[in-house]
Amino acid sequence: MGLSSSTLAADLLQLPMPGDNTITILGIVAILVLVGLSAFFSSSEIAMFSLPQHRVDSLVDEGVTGAKTIRSMTENPHRLLVTILVGNNIVNVAMTSIATALFAMYLSRGQAVLATTLGITTLVLIFGESAPKSYAVENTESWALRIARPLKLSEYALYPLVVLFDYIVKGLNKVIGGSAAIESTYVTRDEIQDIIETGEREGVIEEEEREMLDRIFRFNNTIAKEVMTPRLDVTAVAKESSVEEAIETCIQADHERVPVYEGNLDNIIGVVTVRDLVRELRYSEGEPSLERVVKPTLHVPESKNADELLAEMQDNRLQMVTVIDEFGTTEGIITLEDMVEEIVGEILEGDESAPVEFIEENVAVVQGEVNIDEVNDLLDIDLPEGEEFETLAGFVFNRAGRLVEEGEEIEFDGVRIRIERVDNTRIMSARVTVLDVAGGGEVVADDEAGEAETPPDDAA
Repeated sequence: MGLSSSTLAADLLQLPMPGDNTITILGIVAILVLVGLSAFFSSSEIAMFSLPQHRVDSLVDEGVTGAKTIRSMTENPHRLLVTILVGNNIVNVAMTSIATALFAMYLSRGQAVLATTLGITTLVLIFGESAPKSYAVENTESWALRIARPLKLSEYALYPLVVLFDYIVKGLNKVIGGSAAIESTYVTRDEIQDIIETGEREGVIEEEEREMLDRIFRFNNTIAKEVMTPRLDVTAVAKESSVEEAIETCIQADHERVPVYEGNLDNIIGVVTVRDLVRELRYSEGEPSLERVVKPTLHVPESKNADELLAEMQDNRLQMVTVIDEFGTTEGIITLEDMVEEIVGEILEGDESAPVEFIEENVAVVQGEVNIDEVNDLLDIDLPEGEEFETLAGFVFNRAGRLVEEGEEIEFDGVRIRIERVDNTRIMSARVTVLDVAGGGEVVADDEAGEAETPPDDAA
């Protein structure tokens, strides 16, 4: 009697029989498990392919559990990707099939398909894709170590399918002209620079260290013309000079070595050092001779890469080279100290003034010969660099279109440049001020700005 009543009630309410409830529960459990597996494969893709190879090697060296498994799988990234995609697709297809079958028990066929499409898509998108991938992005290293071994087991379990699809995909890549393998640089320059910036933010790298590392990266793109001491600042001695005169020239210029020319500076024949000159003066058997202590020098084009030039100077044990233009005219000289300063920063001696002296946070007195890119870096501004000029003085002349005088000002894109000191036609120093509001162009002011402040004599 009780059984008949129960059956009657079920029929009246159109509810599934107890056997159907069991199937429903099992189906829901299966879907939840499959959602978890979908999350596993989705997060694995992000974690395994986002972990830098150099970090993987470091973890292996440290003996971290799971690191060797990560390295063995990432050594064949193509197969790793196929494993993840095959596993994820099997899981998603199975999930869709089960959900469709469950909905079909309670809904019409069309309604079941619609419910599955909306329900499973939402479920997979949130819990199978977005959430796990977001977690993997934020916890790349720890999650990669945690899922490495289960992912390796998945590769073994899916091995026949992985091998089949791997073979098919490689074949298709060859047919369409693509590479059959996934190739990537071990580490790129941009990645290294990102690591440096992150290290500074985290306090691992000091600001001075970061600046030095930045200069090292820029050094590769620097040319000789940007490093050289310009011709106007070159102190040299004539071939006909006596040893005493050469020593006096070195002392007056406060240089350890100077170039030697024959006729004029466009014909530099070598270099002499104070040490060799003094030795020649005191210990030579005959009459002291400048020619006997002249050492050969190297002539390089102004466009020569600084990185290559430094290596060449090291190979030839040269302390000084001569920079020439396309016509063979001497443009300047480069010493080994100049090259080192490009990396470590300015090395000041005695009362020598810094090329950039900050007066206030956004105000600095800059020597005219300082490169535009250095001014931009130090003041966090964006003055343009042109083919016609590399220095601050060149920028001023280019914008003014004429010779400028002390006290004149130029405004460009929120930066005011006031000429502080001029020697004949040469801009020796200028005061650069970063304005609060960016200017809408440029203005060349006359001496109405008033008398220019006189910087210290050593500001040049």
